[in-house]
Amino acid sequence: MNWAAKPSVLWSLILGTDVLILDRLHKFVQIDIFGWMGGEVVNIAPFFDYVLVWNTGISYGMLGGLTPEMLLAVMGVAVLALAYWWWKDDSLLTRLGIALAIGGAVSNAIDRVVYGAVADFFHLFWGNFSWYVFNIADVAITFGVILLIYDVLKSKPRQPSGT
Repeated sequence: MNWAAKPSVLWSLILGTDVLILDRLHKFVQIDIFGWMGGEVVNIAPFFDYVLVWNTGISYGMLGGLTPEMLLAVMGVAVLALAYWWWKDDSLLTRLGIALAIGGAVSNAIDRVVYGAVADFFHLFWGNFSWYVFNIADVAITFGVILLIYDVLKSKPRQPSGT
């Protein structure tokens, strides 16, 4: 079977590309068409606001003290490591998880180049406790990691012993 025709290759490439396109489109509409610049708040529910916050760190603002070039280098190494794993592993679940993570990471990296920071829009909170502000790319990365953890922890079929 042709390598590129494998379902795990085809579906993971489609999913990763879809994540990248959806996140880029969302950010383009909010920032470049509607003109949001940061600080806008639309209250949706008692626990959820639609906002624009600029994240200069990586996840949860971690590594916010690094220069943009250093952050891009860290993200580049992570994407290369994930791409190598994707190349080596044949599992559909693993490739889908990696594709979600790479699609989200690449979109957030594009934000750093285009805007100088990552645009986050979805704010979850309860009372005075602010949990997280995130974007579509972050959701994809999170689901990708969950799929990878599940795939690593799930029962594998037993191999017959060679004795």
